[in-house]
Amino acid sequence: MRDTLVLNASFEPLSTVTLNRAVVLVLQDKAVVEQAHPELRMRGAAVDIPAPRVIRLCRYVRVPFRRQAPWSRRGVLVRDRHRCAYCGRRATTVDHVLPRSQGGGDTWLNTVASCAEDNHRKANRTPEEAGMPLLREPFEPTPADAMLLALAQDDYDALPEWLAQAAA
Repeated sequence: MRDTLVLNASFEPLSTVTLNRAVVLVLQDKAVVEQAHPELRMRGAAVDIPAPRVIRLCRYVRVPFRRQAPWSRRGVLVRDRHRCAYCGRRATTVDHVLPRSQGGGDTWLNTVASCAEDNHRKANRTPEEAGMPLLREPFEPTPADAMLLALAQDDYDALPEWLAQAAA
């Protein structure tokens, strides 16, 4: 499970890593802990450190520019926080705003999270044709936003305030 956010030395999100990998980076002095889990500690024979939730690398890592986050069904559900775009209840499926049969594709701007009932009720129609207006418009998250949203999907309040604002 990837549950530790790795920040570059410039505080920009880079990736997520396992808790064990994060501890190794901290113990090797390659990273520092920016935020720790409140009640978890990592203990060893000569080590007792708080379990890191967010770490920052000590040296800057140059990363190739990535223009957009890759689309995925899981990514759409995380982006919409598992809330149906039509009724606001818990979403379990992804719906195409413009159905695939009418030329709509698997893109960030054409897909929304949906509950199974609304997805079935909308069927092979656009929201206007079905009389089902969207509660919020789909958007394309940046790669950093997609990573922060995925990291915060279970416990959004656990992120530091300055990171939570970036993911909102």
